[in-house]
Amino acid sequence: MKKILRTLLAASLLAATAAWGEGIAFISNLKGEVSLDGNPRPMLLAELSRGQKLMLGRDAHVSVMFVATGKEYSLKGPGEYLVKDTEIAAGSGIPPVTRETAWRTSSKVLVQASQTSAASVRMRSISIPKPDTEPRLLFPTQGNVATLQPTFLWRAPKGKAPGEFVLLVAGQEKPVHVAKASSGSYRLPAKLLPDTDYVWAVSVAGSEVGTARFRTLPAEAMERLEQRRPSPKSDFSDRVLFTLMLQEMGASQEAHESWSRLAEERSDLPELAGLAR
Repeated sequence: MKKILRTLLAASLLAATAAWGEGIAFISNLKGEVSLDGNPRPMLLAELSRGQKLMLGRDAHVSVMFVATGKEYSLKGPGEYLVKDTEIAAGSGIPPVTRETAWRTSSKVLVQASQTSAASVRMRSISIPKPDTEPRLLFPTQGNVATLQPTFLWRAPKGKAPGEFVLLVAGQEKPVHVAKASSGSYRLPAKLLPDTDYVWAVSVAGSEVGTARFRTLPAEAMERLEQRRPSPKSDFSDRVLFTLMLQEMGASQEAHESWSRLAEERSDLPELAGLAR
């Protein structure tokens, strides 16, 4: 069975990658029995090019978003649908339902996400990583941060005294903030500066747990994110697109957490679990 699943995954990956470089749309949601140009189920975020055909079985659902316009087409099976230059046409079945959105996603981030999820799904079938229990800093430890008031997270040694939290602007010796924290987390009482590099560290009983560096996003980017931040009840595709936006802005850890939440919600899409690794 595992061998069959890997074969199906490889076939769907080939179908998804066929349109890379000339994709005009992509799959923002899918559920049920779906095939692309006669191949097994395409992957979430697979790019589509003009002339490709989607076949949907009974009760299947696919959402297709056009990159240039952000216009999304919702398809429901059974039916056959053709990708055209700026729209989806029904060859048979219920006509697509359309909605206008403000999303604009680059082909580059779509390809990166598709490659990452496919590689992770393949690796998961080979080995299961051992759980990490070593004391270390957890968040933020790399890249950009999409909030000016983050909650810092770390794994402290078991049975040790409360830790000391220290935050500095990179390149400066005087700390911005120093505090005691016993729960392995600390939320800053004030906002950080946008577009600024920071360094933070935690020590427990005189022993350093770790040191990490991160950067806050520029104010304009923060504003864009807040304007587009979906609620938990928003359309699934909106939450996927917001996660891609985080990834495109370099907020990789927050994107990872968002992929994890989506993967828990949609266990039928193994590519989400791949992105959450």
